[in-house]
Amino acid sequence: MTERFMCFLSPASFSHHMDDFIRAVKQVEDGDPEAEPVVVLRRLRRAAGLKDAFIQHYLGDANSGGPELEAGLSNYISKAVKHKVTADAREDGVVLTSDGTTVALRPLLLGIETGFLSQSSGRVRGLYQLTLAKDLSLSLRHGSPLPHRLGTDGCWDSLTSPQVFTLSDVPTLLTHSQVNGGMDGVILGMEVAAKTRHPLKLSSLLTEYYCHQLGNNGLDTAPRLISRRRRENFRGLVTPPVLARKVMKSVELERRLKGRSKMEVKEKKQLMAVVREGMKEFVHMYTDCPTIIPRCMWGAEPYRGTPTNLSLPLSFMYIHHTHTPSQPCLTFEQCSADMRSMQRFHQEDRGWDDIGYSFVAGSDGHIYEGRGWHWRGAHTLGHNSIGYGVSFIGDYATHLPSQHSMGLVRDQLASCAVGGGRLIANFTLHGHRQVVNTSCPGDTLYNEIKGWEHFRVCSMSTDIHQQVLYIYIIVKEKLCSCVFNTVQHPLCVCVRVNPPFWTYQDSLTRKEYASFKSFTEKNEKLQVNKIHLLDSVWSKNCSPD
Repeated sequence: MTERFMCFLSPASFSHHMDDFIRAVKQVEDGDPEAEPVVVLRRLRRAAGLKDAFIQHYLGDANSGGPELEAGLSNYISKAVKHKVTADAREDGVVLTSDGTTVALRPLLLGIETGFLSQSSGRVRGLYQLTLAKDLSLSLRHGSPLPHRLGTDGCWDSLTSPQVFTLSDVPTLLTHSQVNGGMDGVILGMEVAAKTRHPLKLSSLLTEYYCHQLGNNGLDTAPRLISRRRRENFRGLVTPPVLARKVMKSVELERRLKGRSKMEVKEKKQLMAVVREGMKEFVHMYTDCPTIIPRCMWGAEPYRGTPTNLSLPLSFMYIHHTHTPSQPCLTFEQCSADMRSMQRFHQEDRGWDDIGYSFVAGSDGHIYEGRGWHWRGAHTLGHNSIGYGVSFIGDYATHLPSQHSMGLVRDQLASCAVGGGRLIANFTLHGHRQVVNTSCPGDTLYNEIKGWEHFRVCSMSTDIHQQVLYIYIIVKEKLCSCVFNTVQHPLCVCVRVNPPFWTYQDSLTRKEYASFKSFTEKNEKLQVNKIHLLDSVWSKNCSPD
């Protein structure tokens, strides 16, 4: 045992990082170099005390996995693998990975062991039940509303030596970490069951999957089997109907193992309806939506003041590039540092309350939360109340972001927003330069987004623009919004270029807007019929149809 590992195993320096867990696995392997991976997995399962009847039904008794582990190592593995959520919202049995996501080890290891035991690459007995289905069944059968059953995320006390993971919302019966571990268990279980290559060490399998270093092209040229591709790989392997059936089988097996009778037909139909409804939310959260790194994980400073909540759903998405930082970020560490740098610039140099963007896309395979779904941003002057601002890290005047990062925004983030009721289905996508005098998001990226599905060109004819110079900003910003936004208080911006000045506002009520129109009727330079004319022009040119 090396001095480094002796130190690692001392109780005061336990780390819940995947890198350290892999070192622990390697020590188990080094203690018996001839042991097959499945033997190593049984020893880990025994150390963690995973011996309930449900697990043993599929995997058998773990006591056949060789001699007991050294006490310090066994204690560490037990703490790292045994999952629970405590009363103070601490989640145990999870580790931080190098890509910035957190994974529950229990479903991961059970899935891999199931794969090694499989006699067929097409069907892996018990794989879904041991990784996701049983936990899903417990969550979906709970009486609370769906949003409170799935997907609580959290944050670590330290990213360099993580010890404590605390959930950031009301704990759910199925956390993000459990789902991540379950998806990884399915993916790696299927991979080893396929036996497409010679048996390898468990530590090597985990290292290849969790520790891959991206090249300059990001995920565009990365291997298929890496953790950053978790959701796309899972989406390609599992269909919702199959997973729903596995959930039902898990419930039936649990009843049988506990000596209970079979469900009546009516009870089974009712449960199946609940499961199917819950699967819609699960699919939305974990296959439609991309991985979004929360603020606390990239080290965000608090919002200064009180955030203004958005009125959802919104009608627009505005595409930006950061320009500075000018280079794509390829690691969780670098992307997080870039987020902190931009937040400092926005708060300290520009005097804003927070980082301006709603979301930011890295080239590491993740979306980073800025002001998020609910807080009004500071990304597109005059338009912050009606749309999300999404920026790509890098300068894209002469080249494009990675194809993968563009797909995250164009396909997954947009789909996530629409499916979650945050964007209207026929939302409009604009480049920053279309509504503000700027070169953002860079010539090359702007030309690219012109081909995206929701891109719209909204323009006024020159003669009409000249006729209504004095109300150009209110029309360009707000009449289009007033036509298509059905919220009770449409958002309007009013700017007068000649005295008397009309105060700039980012939100104008219907009554205030009526007052402004009355003002224009009395002003000889602003005729109300020209405002009506612009209403119709914008209704035509900005229409999503």
